[in-house]
Amino acid sequence: MGTVHSAAIEPYRVRLFVEDEIVKDAEITVGVNHRGVERIMEGLPVEKANSLTEKICGICSGVHLWNSVLVAEKGLEIEIPERASYIRIIVGELERIHSHLLYLAHGNEVLGHETFSMRLFYIRETVMELLRMIGGNRVQYGVPIIGGIRPRAELDEMKIQKIREGLDYIEEKVKGFADRFTSDPMIMSRITGVCPLSRKDALRLAVTGPTLRATGVEFDMRREMECYDPFEFDIITENDGDVKSNLLVRVFEIFESVKIIRQALDNLPEGAIVDRSWEMQDTNITKSYVEAPRGTLYHSYALEDGRVRNVVIRTPSMANIGAMQYALIGHHITDAQLGIVQCDPCFTCTDRAIEIVNLKR
Repeated sequence: MGTVHSAAIEPYRVRLFVEDEIVKDAEITVGVNHRGVERIMEGLPVEKANSLTEKICGICSGVHLWNSVLVAEKGLEIEIPERASYIRIIVGELERIHSHLLYLAHGNEVLGHETFSMRLFYIRETVMELLRMIGGNRVQYGVPIIGGIRPRAELDEMKIQKIREGLDYIEEKVKGFADRFTSDPMIMSRITGVCPLSRKDALRLAVTGPTLRATGVEFDMRREMECYDPFEFDIITENDGDVKSNLLVRVFEIFESVKIIRQALDNLPEGAIVDRSWEMQDTNITKSYVEAPRGTLYHSYALEDGRVRNVVIRTPSMANIGAMQYALIGHHITDAQLGIVQCDPCFTCTDRAIEIVNLKR
């Protein structure tokens, strides 16, 4: 199947080896969207390189920029204002909500339930408009900068009220969807027990994010991020690692993101939103990990004369897509596409690297 498949948003190729319509082995090939982002970033001024990271993905563009900016801030030992940190978290959690809603909408499209799919996209529009209001764009809103956030992303009382109203609407509508979705016996029978991944295999295959939590592993990188220390939220887990568990984890994580944003709005500190007192200097390779909507996102680079060197970006879909090859084995060929998309694969995130090989003649 592929490189273009009607059930996939992005192009990739799947090879299934079947016997009596049962999958015996699978091979998922990525690379169609390859753009060589890490190589292009090499040697760019750090502000321009950070901006380029937003182009890695159109769904989680904000968290890529945030993490890339964090690398520079850690290397340069910049303390960002507390208000800026809160606003970054608000934007990050709004992005998580829109990503999870996109996942649920696409999942229902693959299931063949177009009504649920379109209604979820309609709910997602509220999130996209909130992101546009804060950053100026529905995609690639460009909120974090080294030292804080852009002035255009400052939150006044009008914007705060709009966000609160949007959260009330999103929470109400997602609850309604969850009640109808989980009470539909045909849907639940179609997704229960389909392409499960065990906890043991998930850990062995380095699965991350909601796909890992769907197997019962209680790990969320946000617990390791100092900026999330002031916020209370639950780590959502399910135990079966199948399509049902993956869908339910994303549904319940939306409510946790709403909870975090409300806490941030209620306790938004006063003060500056950017620190411009820092000076550029050379740094060694600095690493940063954050919890993107699909799992742990890694960025690292060094600074030399204000330019980035040795850029490495590792996205969560790299491991999760590979694990899906294993999850498909033993299941019917008609479950294959559903089994692949259960990990919320982002192929543009994955297709970002370039390897230079010296060939001996």
